[in-house]
Amino acid sequence: MALTLIIIVAIIAAIAFYVIGIYNRLVSLKNRFENAFAQIEVQLKRRHDLIPNLVETAKGYLSHERETLQSVIEARNTAAAGLKAAAANPGSAKAMADLSGAEGALTQAMGRLNVVMEAYPDLKASENMQQLSEELTSTENKVAFARQSFNDAVMHYNTYRQSFPPVAVAGMFGHGQDASLLEFEDSAQIQVAPTVSF
Repeated sequence: MALTLIIIVAIIAAIAFYVIGIYNRLVSLKNRFENAFAQIEVQLKRRHDLIPNLVETAKGYLSHERETLQSVIEARNTAAAGLKAAAANPGSAKAMADLSGAEGALTQAMGRLNVVMEAYPDLKASENMQQLSEELTSTENKVAFARQSFNDAVMHYNTYRQSFPPVAVAGMFGHGQDASLLEFEDSAQIQVAPTVSF
């Protein structure tokens, strides 16, 4: 009888330690993707901080392009609000979709501003404008790398959470939902190979 009790207690202890291991791994993976999102947040905040400086520099040259400048500022403010909401709940499907849409609108507004700026060689030649444009381009690259890191961390979390046996206990520990990837509107375009024709 005592041997049977010891075996039962050992089995229960082994199961408990295994479930604790699953819980700890889920927490670790969730913390990784939340940290990866924090890196995106840093770069997007930098981007959002650079844009008003860019617009302010362009104002002197583009006085009759107020509508374009205003749309960039509005898109920037919407993207900043989307980032704040996403930072409160990284991995949330709605938060990621809202952030993606806001960043897409900001990218489009910045594209329109770049088209307008092409018509002003003095503005393009401005040292301040060149420096801001270079910093913005560098930040865009950092955002892309941070987004890739975040999406990799989300993928690892989701893969572990969906595998067996973690899937059987993940919901009990508050890990019942997959985290969402952060995909910008240009993601599909980036993945398409360019077409070259002569």
